[in-house]
Amino acid sequence: MTVALSQPLPGVVQALLDRPESRNAIDLDMVRSLLEVVGDDQARVIVLGSTSETALSSGADLKLSDPDRAEVSRELYRLYELMRTTPAIIIVALSGHAVGGGAQLVVASDFTVAGPDATIRFRGPGHGIAVGAWALAELVGRGRAIDLALSMRPVSADEALEIGLIQRIDQDPLAYALSLAEEITSLWPSAVAAVKRIVGIPDPLQALAAERDHNESWDGAVPSNAENGPDLAG
Repeated sequence: MTVALSQPLPGVVQALLDRPESRNAIDLDMVRSLLEVVGDDQARVIVLGSTSETALSSGADLKLSDPDRAEVSRELYRLYELMRTTPAIIIVALSGHAVGGGAQLVVASDFTVAGPDATIRFRGPGHGIAVGAWALAELVGRGRAIDLALSMRPVSADEALEIGLIQRIDQDPLAYALSLAEEITSLWPSAVAAVKRIVGIPDPLQALAAERDHNESWDGAVPSNAENGPDLAG
């Protein structure tokens, strides 16, 4: 298996890329395993990481034949779309580097916790393809998106946090991600799914209408545990 699966908490699936000898280069088995994980409607939170601290993923496996590498690319774009559309919250625990397809796993996720030595690199135009352009502008702005996609330069964890490419830096990103996952599973599932859906609506008036419609059935009652609920701002 190229993905190590476990369920460390109720409602939480942990999926660790497990090809350390190739820096988690993505082959067909890996991407199809991830498609199965993200497509599982039983998971409320999916924590995506690596069994190695040196790399989340170095991108598509360059040792594959051209047809197989093209198939990996097609399957990866299916995966990114599913990551964005599933109601489950997807948290990436980023240790080491994320390059190409690995970097796209970061921008397709809902939340990224990176180690202090993590780097992200959108390599693509040097191989004749665009990588990450579909997601970068909404995260870092148009100018920075063009810079990152065309320069293909490594982005440090500190810079990634500053420009909004990631959301947290922690010495132990996997432990932090699991702690965050536990907090999210204590929230109302319908509200969590609504937040993910609404923030993906580009037009603010449409997003406003979607939030209003979701809250229309709310009677104003506050659950008894609300005042002790998780604080995601820390």
